[in-house]
Amino acid sequence: MIDKERVLNGSEALFLEAGIKSVTMDDIARHLGISKKTIYQHFRDKNELVTALVKKRLADDEAMLCSIISDTGNMMDEMVELTKCTGEIFSRVNPAVLFDLQKYHHEGWMLYLKFKTGFMVNIIGKLLKKGIDQGYIRPEIDTRIIAIMRVNQIELGFNASVYPHAEFNLWDVQLQLLNHFNYGVCTLKGIAVLNNAD
Repeated sequence: MIDKERVLNGSEALFLEAGIKSVTMDDIARHLGISKKTIYQHFRDKNELVTALVKKRLADDEAMLCSIISDTGNMMDEMVELTKCTGEIFSRVNPAVLFDLQKYHHEGWMLYLKFKTGFMVNIIGKLLKKGIDQGYIRPEIDTRIIAIMRVNQIELGFNASVYPHAEFNLWDVQLQLLNHFNYGVCTLKGIAVLNNAD
């Protein structure tokens, strides 16, 4: 019998390529070479499948980010590693997925918002606080305000009404916003490390 994990992975590949709305359960079954009935043995409907996929993806991303940021590591090394990691995450994101999630899959969207406003804000705030302690981040910044700004800045980069996808490469936009953020929060000591990391 086909396992749930294979259905999730196959669905994710299709959603990332075409968006959620345009992919049907028939498309997923065809893609996996199974019957639709087999999918329904694991998931009641498409919405349940999408919600399960969001949970899995967020758990994977959370584990990856936690593996980079430690309590004792060098903040600048972690910031550089986070940049590489973020690039890998953005390279697989289709902006239509976020739009479809928000519009058609409320439960999945709420999980994403909780991840964004909870985990992401906390982990960026923790990184900034550690950077202040280590002398790489400007001590006068409010880590929570700046962490919230950064999380929303990432989302802004996906917004097609601000950065139309026909005009802008998604990763170029994110890289520009990230560099703006990094150079804005760093002390001269931190900037020296950023300059050497290129």
